[in-house]
Amino acid sequence: MDPMKYIVPGRKRLPYGMMNFADIRLDNYYYVDKTRFIPMIEEADRFFFFIRPRRFGKSLTLNLLQHYYDVRTRDQFEALFGDLYIGKHPTPDRNSYLVLYLNFSGITGELNNYRKGLDAHCQICFDFFCEVYADLLPQGIKEKLDAIEGAVNQFDFLYHECERAGRDIYLFIDEYDHFTNAILADPESLHRYTNETHGEGYLRAFFNKVKAGTYSSIKRCFITGVSPVTMDDLTSGFNIGTNYSLTPEFNQMMGFTEEEVREMLTYYSTTSPFNHTVDELIEIMKPWYDNYCFAQECYGETTMYNSNMVLYFVKNYIMRGKAPQNMVEDNIRIDYEKLRMLIRKDKEFAHDASVIQTLVSQSYITGELKSGFPASSITNPDNFVSLLYYFGML
Repeated sequence: MDPMKYIVPGRKRLPYGMMNFADIRLDNYYYVDKTRFIPMIEEADRFFFFIRPRRFGKSLTLNLLQHYYDVRTRDQFEALFGDLYIGKHPTPDRNSYLVLYLNFSGITGELNNYRKGLDAHCQICFDFFCEVYADLLPQGIKEKLDAIEGAVNQFDFLYHECERAGRDIYLFIDEYDHFTNAILADPESLHRYTNETHGEGYLRAFFNKVKAGTYSSIKRCFITGVSPVTMDDLTSGFNIGTNYSLTPEFNQMMGFTEEEVREMLTYYSTTSPFNHTVDELIEIMKPWYDNYCFAQECYGETTMYNSNMVLYFVKNYIMRGKAPQNMVEDNIRIDYEKLRMLIRKDKEFAHDASVIQTLVSQSYITGELKSGFPASSITNPDNFVSLLYYFGML
């Protein structure tokens, strides 16, 4: 086996597992152009809520939007976007915001002391924000911020200072539902979680601040995660967001259409030794990676391939000339742990018939797809079926 065989000068590399849009664009990686959705997001309501299963390109989408809207990346616009849809059709809003990015999966600590975790994560993100935008914000802002206790009050201070400086904030929150996963794993947590998201809970207070900030300098939000559980619990804290997860316009914003997969395979078939035709490869991949549909109106039309799985497959194929031994990559298997936990839940519920049992015996299940539900009523069969759907398991 000649290792040099796999190094083809000029062939675009596969952005498998990559979440930084600039790295993909500036280091000659293959990029499936999703920028046509940018004007659509701008046309939509300003507080955009969108969920997809794990490994579906959420973080990369957020990163794309950050690079597009950040005032700091104005000089890179041509290099990053020039040959993409949005490079040819830019919107007036481009590069006009201060970008604040929070990722709740970066929060350590169990639910009982996650307040500490939220404070610590926000402190790091707020400090970073003050440093990179130092020349656009009032002097000494970071020191003043650091003197304030806790994420909720710091956030309050931050957006007021931006308003005073005449600057608009675009707020991104990735994995906003990180806490839900703790609840699913541990019934004990449910009670604590309910306290945190209802009434005077800290998470509720934080989202209340986001809402208050929208009267001030927070002009746009994009919030993403995997399940709509937390959103329902926080809704009265943050009832200004619009959930676009199940809308036909955005069905194809994340994941790949078959056309996009074919285009990618065709590109690599001309630069690498392929032992199969594109049609044959599609036939191998389709049963494993295709058939996600997130909008009822698109059912029977366009289905989506899991983007991460497609990249995993193509990467392996280019290296070995054949399909990977495990069609499902290990990173996705983590989700099966979650499934195991849900199966335990399913047993606990002891419905007349277990949802999972029904699925196993007849290979389909019917239920009403819910757009949100509180964690405490996850035991309702429709909610449970919906949760499996949002996790990408149905």
